[in-house]
Formats: sequence, C-alpha cells, structure tokens
Amino acid sequence: METNLRGKTVLITGAAKGIGRATALGFAKEGARIAAVDIDKGDLASLVAEIKAMGGEAASGIGDLSTADGVRSSIAEALKGYGSNIDVLVNNVGSGAVRTFDQLSDEDWDQTLQLNFMSYVRSVRAVLPSMRQRGSGVIINNASDLARQPEPVPNDYSVSKAAVLAFTKGLARSEGPKIRVNAVAPGPVWTPFWSKPGGFADTFATFHKMPPKEAVEHELSLRQLPMNRLGTPEEVANVIVFLASDLASFVTSAVWGVDGGSIRSIV
Repeated sequence: METNLRGKTVLITGAAKGIGRATALGFAKEGARIAAVDIDKGDLASLVAEIKAMGGEAASGIGDLSTADGVRSSIAEALKGYGSNIDVLVNNVGSGAVRTFDQLSDEDWDQTLQLNFMSYVRSVRAVLPSMRQRGSGVIINNASDLARQPEPVPNDYSVSKAAVLAFTKGLARSEGPKIRVNAVAPGPVWTPFWSKPGGFADTFATFHKMPPKEAVEHELSLRQLPMNRLGTPEEVANVIVFLASDLASFVTSAVWGVDGGSIRSIV
C-alpha cells in the first residue's frame, strides 16, 4: 500500500531522541522532507546527518519549546529552506518526572504544562494558517495512556496529556473536513524519557524505593500490561506515519493507543 508521503514536508517537535527521532526516520524512509525541532543541538545534528546519509532531506531548528519564543524561532529556522507550507505537524515534545501531588509546586505544574501542552498549541498556531489556505493538512499529537487512565503519579504529566486529547478533539471538529487531527497515546516506551539520568526510571526508583530496572519492572507489573514489556519508539512511529498518510484518509478526532494493552476501558 502506498502512503503518498513522498515529497511532503513534515514538522516534528522533540525530534532529537526517542519517539520523535524514530518518527523522523520513519517519514524520511517514505520520502518525506523533515523539519526537526528540539533543544538538543548535538542529537538533532546527528538525526539530520543520518537522514541525509539515507538520501533524504532534512533541516533542523534549535529552541526551548517550553517558551513561545523558542517554538517560534525553532520552527522558523527549521523551515527556512522549505517555505511556510507544512503538510504534516507531529507534536511530540514532552517531559515528566515521578512526583507525588504534595511534591508538586505551582512552578512544577506550570513547567509541565508549558512544554507538554502549550508547545502543542503554539506549534499548531504556527502551521494552521498555511494549512487552511491550502485546504489540507494533518496534525498528530503525542499524548499518553496516562491521559485516559491516570495513575497516582505523575499527576501533572497525566493532566497535561489529558489536555492534549481535549485539544485534539476540539481542533479536529473546528478544522474538518480539510485538516485531519488525531492523537497517539503511547504506553510505557523505552526511550531517553525513561532511561536518561533523572528520567522516569530513576524517579520511579526513588518512588518505589528499589533500583531503576526493578522499579520499572514493578511498575509494569502494577499496570498488568497484556504485552508484558515496554514498547519501542519505532512501534509508536509506525502508527504516526500511518495516521499522517492517505491510508488513514477517513481517520480524524481519533486517539490511537500504542500501549501494549494498558487501557482497559471499551470507550
């Protein structure tokens, strides 16, 4: 089956590592042009080099996506050689740490929402005018299974991702039928989000009072995943590429779980 993504321009936030990187490579393999934005200059440069080594086309923009200026400047930089016409936007950037409600300050809540939610709002603002003018476009927001089935921790992260789902649904209704808007909701996926110093594995270790690897395994046992393992970035990227393609031309306002079966609800 043909995705018809060749020659399309795809803007991806948080593209340097994990799901964002796998998504960029997935689109590049389909012949799309990649505009990658992130705060990590080194990993962003290696992603662009990898895509170009494959014979693909890629450009990058560096910025702090938790700020309005960072979103604006990084997207402008990434699109410098492409023009303003974006065919696909993948809102992927995000971060989180395992903290109890009592440990979360107003500043913590604000930081989480600025990066995990407001960056999505600001990125959509940047691309929506050209999508409307052309009468076509696809927006895919990376949420989480915790948006639909929150755990006790991390509460701020779950709330930010629930906001992403509400944003996705509202935008799909306002921008249809020309622009499709969907979300993916990954479950536990082994990325630097988990494995980096201070990431989910380390903070779960503190929360459960056990070593990081044991803490992750314990957390998975609590969630009772039917697949009984962490997912991979590529498994999420495959669904994102599908949703952006013509193969999903009748799919909008949907939330696609890529979660190993963590969501138990039938609705």
